[in-house]
Amino acid sequence: MAHSLKFNRRHFMMTTAATSLMLGAGRAAAAEPLKTAGVYTVPVEQQWVSRLHKAATAAQDRGDIAYTFSENVSNTDYARVLREYAEAGNKLIIGEVFGAEAEAREVAAEYPDVAFLMGSSFKEDAALPNFAVFDNYIQDASYLSGIIAGAMTESGNIGMVGGFPIPEVNRLMHAFMAGAREMNPDIQFQVSFIGSWFDPPKAKETAFAMIENGADILYAERFGVSDAAKEKGILAIGNVIDTQAEYPDTVVASAIWHFEPTLDKAIAEVQAGTFTAADYGIYSFMNQGGTSLAPLGTFEGKVPAAAMELVAQREAEIMSGAFTVTINDEEPVSS
Repeated sequence: MAHSLKFNRRHFMMTTAATSLMLGAGRAAAAEPLKTAGVYTVPVEQQWVSRLHKAATAAQDRGDIAYTFSENVSNTDYARVLREYAEAGNKLIIGEVFGAEAEAREVAAEYPDVAFLMGSSFKEDAALPNFAVFDNYIQDASYLSGIIAGAMTESGNIGMVGGFPIPEVNRLMHAFMAGAREMNPDIQFQVSFIGSWFDPPKAKETAFAMIENGADILYAERFGVSDAAKEKGILAIGNVIDTQAEYPDTVVASAIWHFEPTLDKAIAEVQAGTFTAADYGIYSFMNQGGTSLAPLGTFEGKVPAAAMELVAQREAEIMSGAFTVTINDEEPVSS
């Protein structure tokens, strides 16, 4: 496959060099939608993956890519699906390899002419130049949502339900906790991980236990947590997506992840022939347009003014570089 791709490139370059239309042909090639595939271990409705899918769909709607995807791919089947998409002529493959790191990198090594952009807990490897990594570094907005939570809790007890204690979850929880402590340094946190990326019933059950233990605000890192908050009449803070429309009396604020800057950068690099091993995590930072605090919506005017003033101040400082939210990838614990 790799040999065939190289031959086609040489043939194209020789043909265009033999004519006076090289520039025009280059523009025509650049205008062709980039054949792109997504490989996901969970449904595209799941919070994290939904952001990849949304960005890819938007890029396809613009005509930048031709997009196809597979969802609910098991970690044991992940390498096979990657190979199928590589063999099918896709030039860019996106996905998340948290449970199949080694296997995915082995596949990438087999297809050096295909660009792989993968959510990963590990860094890029210069020895594998076609494999770039990313993660949702949305700690900036998580911090701001924590300020709001710290101002809204009356019991001083916040419950936090996560999937797995991996860096991309841990750093957001720590940022949220730091923001909450800006409003109340004595806040107590209940922290638990359910051992799944998509198990709403288990997340809901875990949240119920936290409410029974005094939590009056929940950090909803997983689906199911906001349902528990709604049923018990307490508040929740969203993560990655904005669910206030579904929970207008429950979700006060959410830290939103915008994957568009990450994907758009990768598309441009592939089209320019400059894609290489890199960490695309920086494109999730607030000053890159990768994250934002969702509008308060039904809670507009209900959050204490002092908290909103601090949110505005910190956001301006984050954008200017005057304030940096600490990135802490260690597993958070209850306090």
